Amino acid sequence: MATYLDRIIAAHRQHAAADTRSVTALHTEALAAPPARGFADALAATSGLAVIAEVKRRSPSKGTLAPSLDPADLAGRYEAGGATCLSVLTDVEWFGGSVEDLRAARGAVTIPVLRKDFTVCEADVCDAKVMGADAVLLIAAALDDAELGALHGLATEVGLDALVEIHDEAELERALTVGSTLVGVNQRDLVTFDVDVDRAVRLAPQMPQGVVRVAESGVRGVDDATRLAEAGYHAVLVGESLVTADDAAAGVAALRAIGR
Repeated sequence: MATYLDRIIAAHRQHAAADTRSVTALHTEALAAPPARGFADALAATSGLAVIAEVKRRSPSKGTLAPSLDPADLAGRYEAGGATCLSVLTDVEWFGGSVEDLRAARGAVTIPVLRKDFTVCEADVCDAKVMGADAVLLIAAALDDAELGALHGLATEVGLDALVEIHDEAELERALTVGSTLVGVNQRDLVTFDVDVDRAVRLAPQMPQGVVRVAESGVRGVDDATRLAEAGYHAVLVGESLVTADDAAAGVAALRAIGR
């Protein structure tokens, strides 16, 4: 049964195959880009629960969330609320994001920014650095072992942190095998779209010391986030509940107060 992730990844691979740009030139440009702000370090150094606040217009599972959002304004409100980092969707077709959204959001704040997209090739990693991202997302379910290792290594080489997203124990093992020290557990089932907080709670103690742990998807508020913090997560990545909140800064502040 094909999942929404399968369809998205197929489209991104098709786009990558049609990209005729020189990877060597992109690599050189990425290496020459300004240094990143240190995404994983910011999460690890945060007192209490760190919050990665997301700039997202829509999603395949929830539909339209905030089609007219101003990425710079929202980013500023997130930072004012105490967000540790930002996550900005740059996928156009499925999430309504853009490179311009990332640049606008990052330019409005001083905190690190994750490029939230479907990374399938070397050009995607280099593009992330060139556009100003501080971290790149690598989804284990979308990459084979060789791709995961190569893209993780390339991200490190060009100065980006790589958030490796997993869904189960097998993917955790794959993340650790490539040397990941920044691991995100996606609580949303790729087939049913259901959120399973028990999954994140189960996986947290299986991550060794030195791994920065991030819980992703389905964090609806303080109660969910508190349970995840108690399970051992350093950070939560929160999109829908903050994007649709009447007061985004207050929403972030409530989450940041956990564990202080």
